[in-house]
Amino acid sequence: MIDLAEAKDVYLENFERLNRSAARGRDWFNELRQEAIERFAEMGFPLRTDEEWRFTNLSPLTRISFSPANGDSRPHAGRILNDQVIDAGSGPRLVFVNGHYEPAFSRPGSGKLRLGRFHDFDPNDLKRYLGQYASYIEHAFIALNTAFLDDGACLMVPAGYEAREPIHIVFLSTSGGEPTVSYPRVLIVAERGARATVLESYAGAEGEAYFTNAVTEVVVQDAAAIDHYKIQREGRKAFHVATLQAFLGRAANFRTHMIGLGGTLVRNEVNAVAGDQGSECTLNGLYLANANQLMDNRTFIDHAKPHCTSHELYKGVLDGQARGVFNGKIRVAQDAQKTDAKQTNKTLLLSDDAQINTKPQLEIYADDVKCTHGATVGQLSDEALFYLRSRGIGLEAARGLLTFAFANDIISRIQIEPVRESLEEMLLSRQHLPRDLHLGGPR
Repeated sequence: MIDLAEAKDVYLENFERLNRSAARGRDWFNELRQEAIERFAEMGFPLRTDEEWRFTNLSPLTRISFSPANGDSRPHAGRILNDQVIDAGSGPRLVFVNGHYEPAFSRPGSGKLRLGRFHDFDPNDLKRYLGQYASYIEHAFIALNTAFLDDGACLMVPAGYEAREPIHIVFLSTSGGEPTVSYPRVLIVAERGARATVLESYAGAEGEAYFTNAVTEVVVQDAAAIDHYKIQREGRKAFHVATLQAFLGRAANFRTHMIGLGGTLVRNEVNAVAGDQGSECTLNGLYLANANQLMDNRTFIDHAKPHCTSHELYKGVLDGQARGVFNGKIRVAQDAQKTDAKQTNKTLLLSDDAQINTKPQLEIYADDVKCTHGATVGQLSDEALFYLRSRGIGLEAARGLLTFAFANDIISRIQIEPVRESLEEMLLSRQHLPRDLHLGGPR
């Protein structure tokens, strides 16, 4: 066990070792990393006295001394890829093992679509976007991720181009018996009028302790559209802290669906800036937790310009002694007139010991807007259970049906058919319901 000061020193020492072996000739890259580690050294890890972290105790994470992961676990990673990662189809796929690119599992694709690791791109193209949107100035974990930048996934969709198949970016973690940390980084840029669907998958070895600290930056330029999905299925002893930062141009459209399933301590932050008029943003999420899992979700939508729209629906299902956190904020700038924003958080508690801390917020400085927010927390309806049981359905099956219906509201919105079907089957299995059962009857 180590205290917070020792924990910070472990990461600083790891950085020094990495810095000594860093590639030369990437001056701006190394300068960015150096600035980030210096900022992390100033901040350290957040405490529960910090308002944004008041419901999440990081001591289970900071007490473990994690070493930087390597990419030497291909056979084990192959099993994780086959068993735990939902296939998005035959489209392009990039796979990273412990943060390192693995070409044996990848299908980079071809044609106009620019997809690859950071090392495949012109440094000037990366410099324009990388680290420009996800700021490390006030965020310790973004600072850590940026400090340990080495490789990552980059997708640049050319102006006017429409990617016809989903693009899958996969991050696999294996610890090899020793606690390890990796720093996945993703950059997605949709140029003017471009369209693409992107799936991020995170999975790892069951029963192994490891830490995934991920950052994704998404830039959706004028009249472009990104349909984004994230499925987090880390091992039950894993720690997962991630930030997604999106910027929307004029008449841009960004949708993201986050599905959180695994991990012992999970923190997902999704932030979007409506940076020009006419943009539309949708943030949806579903988190399922049981036993002693902690699922912490924070969202922030910044309406910086007028005539923009946002929709947000997050749902949680908590069982056992699981704890959930939802902190959702919408800010409307003074000049952002005609904003239309709606935020909803709903949580289903399946046990007396499950807990949720929910805090929806509106911060409005304009006077001609339509903004709503709300949160509901409850258990399964006794009336609905009675109705199903009166139709000859057993108690456990009735509970499973109602839980499935509650969670499937999010899953049914997923537009990638094989992913949606696989998640539905997984949800049915978790509720001990037959796989061919659907709310509208058997297929």
